[in-house]
Amino acid sequence: MATSPISSNSTADVMASLARSAEVSSAQDEAQSKFLTLLTTQLKNQDPLNPLDNAQVTSQLAQISTVDGIERLNLTMGRLLDGLAGNETMQAAALVGRSVLVPGEHLDLGADGAWGGLTIEDPAESVKVSVRDGNGLEVAVLDLGALDAGTHNFGWDGVTLNGTPAAEGRYQISVSAQNSEGNVGVTALERGVVTSVVRGSEGVSAEVGSLGMFGMSEIRQIL
Repeated sequence: MATSPISSNSTADVMASLARSAEVSSAQDEAQSKFLTLLTTQLKNQDPLNPLDNAQVTSQLAQISTVDGIERLNLTMGRLLDGLAGNETMQAAALVGRSVLVPGEHLDLGADGAWGGLTIEDPAESVKVSVRDGNGLEVAVLDLGALDAGTHNFGWDGVTLNGTPAAEGRYQISVSAQNSEGNVGVTALERGVVTSVVRGSEGVSAEVGSLGMFGMSEIRQIL
C-alpha cells in the first residue's frame, strides 16, 4: 500500500520534537542523541521532490526506540545481577565459623577423632578409605561398605590397624570405590572451618582456614 509523504508542517513538528529530545538527552543517552541528530539532519536536507514518507521515519524511530530499550534493559539487568551478587555474599557470610567439606586429601586427628568425606559419581558396592601417616605408611583402613552416588562424610576414631591409638596430627587419605562394573569415580573431601568470605570478579569464594580459597560450588557439605 502506498504511503503519503510527510507534509512540511509535519516535518517541522518532527524536527522540532527531535531537536528538543536531543537537547535534553544526558550523557547516558549519548548514543540516542547522536541518532536523533543524524535523523534531524536527514529531515532538514531531504529532497523536496522526494521527501521521506511516514514509513521511513517510523522505521527509524522504531530502531532508536529498540536500541534505547535494550540499553535500559541491560542497565536493569546489571542492577539485578549486582543485587543477586550482594545477596549471595550475605548468604555466604553465614558460613563463617562453620565446618565444611571441600576437595582435599587429609584428616586432622584430634582427641575426639577425625572427620572427612567423599563424593562418588555412581552407586558403589564397596568404598574404602586408606589412612597414611607422614611417612606414607598405611595406618588404618576404613570400610564404608556400599554407598549411593553423592556426598558422604565419615569419621575415624584414631584406632590403627594393630588396634593401638594413632598419634594426634595430620594424616593423608585416599579413597577407592568399586561396583560390579569396576572402579567408580570418587573425590576425597577434607574438613575445614570457613574463616572469611570474599567477593571477587568470578563470584563469591570462601576461605577455609589453611586449606585455601574455594568457590561456593566446591563446598560439598556443611557440617
